Amino acid sequence: MAGPGLEFEYEIADLEEKIASLERTTDRNGEIESAIRSLRLARVTKLKETYSSLDSWQTVQVARHKNRPYTRDYLNLAFDEFVELHGDRHYGDDRAMLSGFAKLDRFKVMVIGHQKGRTYKERAACHFGCAHPEGYRKAMLRMKLAEKYKLPVICFIDTPGAYPGIGAEERGQAQVIAESMFLMSRLKTPIICVVIGEGGSGGALGIGVGDRIAVMQHAYYSVISPEGCAGILWKSHEHAPKAAAALRFTSDHLKRLGIVDDVLEEPLGGAHRDHHQMATRMKTYLSNQLAQLDAQPIDKLVEERYEKFRRMGVFLEGGEVQ
Repeated sequence: MAGPGLEFEYEIADLEEKIASLERTTDRNGEIESAIRSLRLARVTKLKETYSSLDSWQTVQVARHKNRPYTRDYLNLAFDEFVELHGDRHYGDDRAMLSGFAKLDRFKVMVIGHQKGRTYKERAACHFGCAHPEGYRKAMLRMKLAEKYKLPVICFIDTPGAYPGIGAEERGQAQVIAESMFLMSRLKTPIICVVIGEGGSGGALGIGVGDRIAVMQHAYYSVISPEGCAGILWKSHEHAPKAAAALRFTSDHLKRLGIVDDVLEEPLGGAHRDHHQMATRMKTYLSNQLAQLDAQPIDKLVEERYEKFRRMGVFLEGGEVQ
């Protein structure tokens, strides 16, 4: 269940509470069963109506939902095995960045992904999904290992941005993100990147260069967070909804602008309502893409990856705004 928290879901939450209350009734009769069916139908109708017309700011709220499946959830539900690898051999381990060997159907892969943590204690340890330089150095080590053993790389992106602290800057945050992007652009093994929640700024781009770029239906992928954009342009985070609309970073915009290759449809009401169904869809998508990429010559794959990113951002001056 989604749980409380989203302002625009109050009516849905009210219907769910009524359904739960009636289902707790010990001696049900035909009238109660009929009422439950009517409420369930009303709930589905309301979910379809609400989630088919989310605006950009509401999409951000869904992408940040505390019950949304994270990288570790997909590793547990969609993959058959996972062996985690720690450390960057330089400074330390970063719990905001997961990495390790995994198995997906017949494919042995290397998985790299942001991890936010479910409880407050976990979130604090993971810096709320904001990786330090050691996180990206760890990711690069795993990518080189994957290339050595000819393993495809799967990257799960879910971060508001790279960690903005003084220590991270002192240890070369911007430099290491640039190095990671450069490495991924030339890595001689298939790479699939999926934005599963927030795709914010350089923190997302650091593991976002691949042969296939996908975004989940209610995720976002942006050069900056809405709050950061509002703070720069309007000097106040109160204008975050306005910034979200202007940034055009939802799945519909990203597909239309050619930033992503695929949009993964989420279960009715968002992935936070059904982890298992979303994991099944994720597994199917990844398996199909791995089969396609595995059949291509690696030199052609690297060349097409380079050309894909060179094509992004092309525009006609004075042309129609998309």
